[in-house]
Amino acid sequence: MKEIVVLGSTGSIGQNCLAVAREFSSAFRIVGLAAGSNSEVLAGQVEEFRPEVVSIAEKQAAAEFSRRYASSGLRVLSGDEGLRELARLDRARMVVNALVGAIGLVPTIEAIMAGKDVALANKESMVLAGEIVMNLAKEHGSNVLPIDSEHSGIHQCVAGRTAAIRRVVLTASGGPFLDRKPDDLRNVTPEEVVRHPVWSMGKRICVDSATLLNKGFEVIEARWLFSLELSRIGVLIHPQCVVHALVEFADGTTLAQISRPDMRVPILYAMSYPLRVETRFESCDLAQTGTLAFVEPDLDQFPCLRLACGAASAGGTVPVFLNAADEIAVEAFLERRIRFTDIARVLEVSLERLGATPVTSVEDVLAADAEARVVARQAVSEAAA
Repeated sequence: MKEIVVLGSTGSIGQNCLAVAREFSSAFRIVGLAAGSNSEVLAGQVEEFRPEVVSIAEKQAAAEFSRRYASSGLRVLSGDEGLRELARLDRARMVVNALVGAIGLVPTIEAIMAGKDVALANKESMVLAGEIVMNLAKEHGSNVLPIDSEHSGIHQCVAGRTAAIRRVVLTASGGPFLDRKPDDLRNVTPEEVVRHPVWSMGKRICVDSATLLNKGFEVIEARWLFSLELSRIGVLIHPQCVVHALVEFADGTTLAQISRPDMRVPILYAMSYPLRVETRFESCDLAQTGTLAFVEPDLDQFPCLRLACGAASAGGTVPVFLNAADEIAVEAFLERRIRFTDIARVLEVSLERLGATPVTSVEDVLAADAEARVVARQAVSEAAA
């Protein structure tokens, strides 16, 4: 049985991880959980999975939770230190990092340095410090196993044959506004944006999917996960969302990873790796799916993807700046302080005002992240005005 810690257990990915653990209870034991502010959902998870340790973001909420479970022996941690301690938990063999945002970086590094395998849904860990993370994983003998369906697809197609790869392609749904012109998007609402046509996801990733910035982040993630030059990573829009990745090899052969758009599939692959577990998950019926379409993304229609590709090429602190600015801009949009079309402008203005420098340490990343948030908040204020 594999003992697992789930960071971000009350979010969409975290709940899917626990659904997998529930279905395969003889294979996985949940020993630690971390949540943001949703203590009631966390309480239900504690009752079901009986972890040894939990962590809650806010200290006051953690204190209340501790009093609630005072007689159970449950350890309750809080804040950033709570995440770090959970990531290092001796009992755990694997840490699932389903946190959203830059807050996930340090726990990823802590888990790796403790010699644990990391099932990674927190793409920011790779966007902000992918080279550092992968070097540490090599040094400490840890496997970094992607949960994103696209990177999971590449991982399954590659199976250790990175030297023979000519090109990989990440697919994108195109989001809810694929067939709408940019001029028509000025007044779309947060409710429209978060209604993804295929996937059930958290609010931020729904927004990033609609702008295609998420796919740009995934390009950066793929670069470090698979040691690829950016020129060998492509993106195609594929609205049916059944082909998650394509890998072209040196002999001209292309392999595709195909499955229904169900996050439990890549989650189970990562959690059970290197085994393949027999499931009752429904397989993909291509005859029923019908025509599969693939088109090149229009960078004029999706300027955030263009910005992400530029940040990937620039490297250093630029991807850090882009992610921080996006977190600020998406929050402002969801709170109706700026329009959907202002998101790209906030990102562009923020990058123009920030000076890129090399990244040599996690401290460099955290400093760049803090600096970018100040600049992005100013850009949001200007857009809101």
